[in-house]
Order: sequence, then C-alpha cells, then structure tokens
Amino acid sequence: MICPMFRRFFTLLLSLPLLLGLALPCDAAELQLSGVRLDPCGEQDPGNQPDLSRPVGASCYVLTGDVENSSRDSVVDTDVYARILDASGEPVLPNRTRVGSIGDVNPGQSQFALRISVPAGTPGPFEIKNARARGFKAPVRTRVDADDDDLLPLERGINLDSLPG
Repeated sequence: MICPMFRRFFTLLLSLPLLLGLALPCDAAELQLSGVRLDPCGEQDPGNQPDLSRPVGASCYVLTGDVENSSRDSVVDTDVYARILDASGEPVLPNRTRVGSIGDVNPGQSQFALRISVPAGTPGPFEIKNARARGFKAPVRTRVDADDDDLLPLERGINLDSLPG
C-alpha cells in the first residue's frame, strides 16, 4: 500500500520541474530607447482626424525615437512601454504603460514610430517617462501580411518626413 503512494509522490516530484519549465515565458529581450518624443500627427497622416465640433474625441500623436538592439539576432513582436504625462503631471493613458508595438527590430540602431490617441483637450506639453521596449527571440503573435489594405489606419506605416519639427 505504501509503495504505490510513494511511487506517485516520486513521479509528481520528478515531473513538477518539467511542468514548471513549460510554463515559463519565452526568452524576452530588453531594448534601449533614446531620443523619445511625442509630436502631433501630420495633416496627411491616416490616423489624423479633423477637429470635432463637440468636446469628445481624440487627438493623433506619433511617438518617435531610436531603438538599439545590441544582440546579434532580430527581436520580434517588440512592444514599447512608457508613462506619458500631461502638463499637470497626470497620466495621459491612465492604467496603461504599453503604448504600442513596433514589430521586429534588427540588430543595431534604428528609428521607430507609432501612433497614439490622446484624449481631446489633454493639456500639453507632454513628458515621457520610463520609456523602454521589450520583444522576443521568436514570434509570439500571429503574423499579418504587410499589405496596407488589411491594416487599420492607425496600424499603417508612419511617414517620418511628414512630422512637424
């Protein structure tokens, strides 16, 4: 009677590290961001909406900067995290630090840009704190074709030359 119970316990004890090992997340990669700034979208930007006559809505902004991937491999499915504060020090995106995805980042330094919708009437200038990026060494999301017809306006590429400043 005791022998089968010890056998089950011993089997569970040996399989526990294997089960826990499968539950661990993929290898994540931290990337360095620099020169991060927030600018209004250009007038021709597909994410830009005309000013509404009523006091609701959102304003389109573009978060830009440089991202450095110091590894030898590309980092995929990269997300950008930051706290964006308004002129009074209040968070522009309350309860949310993930501001968007910049996709795949090749080794070396490159520019990034992503659109952010800021609630209309939010007082600027804006301050960006704790900007960082994190991605993975292998894909973790379903891939979408790069065809702009399948993307929503805010998912389409950003023309950095059309930004003010």
